[in-house]
Amino acid sequence: MGVKNLWDILESCKKTLPLHHLQNKRVCIDLSCWIVQLHNVNKSHCAMKEKLYLRGLFHRVRALIALNCSVIFVTDGAIPAIKSSTYRRRLNPGNVLTQDEAAIKPSSIQRNTGSEFSRMIKEAKVLGNALGIPCLDGIEEGEAQCALLNSESFCDGCFTSDSDAFLFGARTVYRDMCLGDGGYLVCYEMDDIERKLGLGRNSLITLAVILGGDYSEGVYGIGRESACQIVKSIGDKAVLQWIASEGFSFVKKKKGSKKQTEDDKCNGKENAAEHKNPDGSKYPSQMKSQVLQVLDAYLRPKCHSADSNAVQRILALYPYSRSQLQHICTETFGWPPEKTDEYILPKIAERELRRFANLRSTASQLGVQLPLNEMPIKCPLSRIIKPRKVQGVDCFEVSWEEMDGLETSIVPADLVERACPERILEFQERRAQGKKRNNARSRPRKLEKTQLLGQIDKKLQDLLLEIDRETSTTNDTTSLCGSVSEDDDDIAQIQLVDPGIQSHYTWNSNCVKKGGDFTCGITSCQESSISPVSSEDEVIDLTSPPPLQHASGNSKHLEDSVQCIDLIELSDSDNEMFSPEHARRARELRMFIAGIKNTY
Repeated sequence: MGVKNLWDILESCKKTLPLHHLQNKRVCIDLSCWIVQLHNVNKSHCAMKEKLYLRGLFHRVRALIALNCSVIFVTDGAIPAIKSSTYRRRLNPGNVLTQDEAAIKPSSIQRNTGSEFSRMIKEAKVLGNALGIPCLDGIEEGEAQCALLNSESFCDGCFTSDSDAFLFGARTVYRDMCLGDGGYLVCYEMDDIERKLGLGRNSLITLAVILGGDYSEGVYGIGRESACQIVKSIGDKAVLQWIASEGFSFVKKKKGSKKQTEDDKCNGKENAAEHKNPDGSKYPSQMKSQVLQVLDAYLRPKCHSADSNAVQRILALYPYSRSQLQHICTETFGWPPEKTDEYILPKIAERELRRFANLRSTASQLGVQLPLNEMPIKCPLSRIIKPRKVQGVDCFEVSWEEMDGLETSIVPADLVERACPERILEFQERRAQGKKRNNARSRPRKLEKTQLLGQIDKKLQDLLLEIDRETSTTNDTTSLCGSVSEDDDDIAQIQLVDPGIQSHYTWNSNCVKKGGDFTCGITSCQESSISPVSSEDEVIDLTSPPPLQHASGNSKHLEDSVQCIDLIELSDSDNEMFSPEHARRARELRMFIAGIKNTY
């Protein structure tokens, strides 16, 4: 519990921080508080049977592992002697100690190792050991041991929901942790408390004496606002000396007003201003000695010292045991080994990459710039596969080397940038080369288009020759030849040469799409000499019938020997005009041209 109403007093100093605030930090965890939090989420019999509290602990720890956050579990030891009365009162609420029980000198109480809660703590310690998390068994209060590690700079903060961690000397306390919505922390820092509220450690200890907590019941009738005013009026440096020497004489002065005395008498509370100790005695006969005990409990808690072997042992880095973790998850959660690896291996890999990034950063700060292949420790990341987005954060899907069978996973892009920017350059070069190869593959399509135009040219020649043979009504030998220009896919020039007349005629033909069919039409007819076709030949739009042009001199002979073709429509309706073979050829040409149009 800690100190009554202290979290409410510190509400203005509460901060909500993103979970990645803990990356590359070391934190100690009051394991009892975490188990209580996780157990309170669901207290049903089913939750106990499925060990949801242990599963929640597993997911919390794996999130911290991915951030390269070193974790230390701290457990409670014996119950302090000054807390024994509070402990008995919590076990038996409503019972009041007799004078004989109060007269007995309290002593520390060993915890019941056979209780259900003790069993849950043991399971958590075994799981932490498999994950490579050391555990420090406290002598008495777990939050006091966490505070000592924090005050001695052995860790960057401590996780606990007991507000009296600040009274034991903690500087940074994380009250809660949530993994949803990207993860966040509820954090309180002593610097903010001192700056915003003007309350130091001594002031908080005095508040514990006045308001009550684990070690005292407090002063009856004084609320948190009045207590804060009293403490601030004295000052943090002198408040402990004042409370130790003066006791609670200020209580009588504050409550000695005439109005307050009359109200107390009317309500039958003549002794309301007198505080009753837990042992039943009234102030001030034995209150002063109890105040001194409370001050001593907070200022000099029983903990492992900073230079003790127990503390030095937990500061080392421990590897996780894959086989042991798989066994625990199979026995506890019913997971197959593959599922356990799926949960933990990507986090382990991300942690190793962060450690490699820290190594490179340290080397750079020392002025040592080593290439990636000359680092004393091999980079665990082998290559980048592709960029990804995870909850709006830029990431990379990467492959790993020698990571217990883990092939790929997703890591933040900024982590890859800090750890191995060379891998990003390699990925960008590979992607640029891939784009060049794709462009090179698309170029032959232009060459294929030229070949297809040649095929169209040949099919047009074959079709026109076939039409000429089937529709010719003269005995004159007429030759048709067509050509398709590469510059215009839809225009063809058809030359009709009459050997009897030393001249030839040139038509410009357009392929026009009507509905679902393609129509080849002759847009102009022009007589010229045997010389090559002039580039200035007239081109007439298909939308209007071309006028019949007569050549001078040989016009009558031309009319007798040549039939001018105005329009050739390659549609199904032409089956009546031409033979079945011609209709088949026309359908083939239409299908061929349609395929070309769909391709390009």
